[in-house]
Amino acid sequence: MTAAAATIPSTRPKGSQIVLIGGLVAGTLDLTAAFIVSWLRAGVSPVRVMQSVASGLLGAAAFTGGAKSGVLGVVAHFFIATVWTAVFYFASRRLRFIVDRPVLSGLIFGVAVYVFMNFVVIPLSAVPPRATPVPLSGRIIGLLVIMVCIGLPIALIVRRYSEREPGSTS
Repeated sequence: MTAAAATIPSTRPKGSQIVLIGGLVAGTLDLTAAFIVSWLRAGVSPVRVMQSVASGLLGAAAFTGGAKSGVLGVVAHFFIATVWTAVFYFASRRLRFIVDRPVLSGLIFGVAVYVFMNFVVIPLSAVPPRATPVPLSGRIIGLLVIMVCIGLPIALIVRRYSEREPGSTS
């Protein structure tokens, strides 16, 4: 190590910064995937996707709220992604194996997020009931998106910033 490198203090992010980074990255990946999948499967616009997120708070009124309800959906989406990052981060402080095996942990976490959001949060929210059940293909695509765009990046980000300092024995 050079003398200059030895004098530079560590700039390892704090827990809150890790959570914010994870929420931003996972939220962006998931949002992008939602836009692409919704457009490819049903021609749904990004604003409509975000209104559907806002419908968890506003109910059917979100779909007539224009850009305002779309913006609310974006804010709600990133808030949710940040909360899931916080859940994983705090779990990683207690369960070291999830940091040591981020790919497996992240994919499993993605399954847990999908199940909790789709079978607990959405039914308890103001989202209007669907006229038809979600097809199996939609469930599979949704599960894979959450695993890859939420669980995996959160786990990898937490791992990246949780690695022990060189020479550390803790």
